[in-house]
Amino acid sequence: MEEGFTINRTKQAADKLIRRYKTNDPCKIAEAKNMIIIYEPLGSTLGYYSSYKRINFIHINNSLNSVWQRFVCAHELGHAILHPKVNTPFLRSYTLFSVQRIEREANEFAVELLMPDYTICAHDNKSRSIYEIAASCGIPKELVKLKKLDN
Repeated sequence: MEEGFTINRTKQAADKLIRRYKTNDPCKIAEAKNMIIIYEPLGSTLGYYSSYKRINFIHINNSLNSVWQRFVCAHELGHAILHPKVNTPFLRSYTLFSVQRIEREANEFAVELLMPDYTICAHDNKSRSIYEIAASCGIPKELVKLKKLDN
């Protein structure tokens, strides 16, 4: 899959959810989609998405701060939207399939959901750097490079 196609698909999916639910809050969107969010001790795992009998779950590590919990929720919502049938733990354990692309797409989705173009173009953000805006949106600085602005 071409990277340009992937970016457009993830950005379009995030934009569609924002328009439909009139929010970019991943927890509110997940709840509106009847997904169950579970905060639980997950050790070193930040979170994961699962589905059982057509019920969708987002599991989030309860030891994370609220900013990280929000980002993880957005990332796992990305999996639910973009990769609903993919079981990444299974792929990692029992196949040679690289889950790197799938994880990158979920990160791209999270960045686009949490920092839609209008937040960057807002009047009060004109003098702030992309990194300052991203930080205020709860996006780790390492992932800011995934943001794609429409031309």
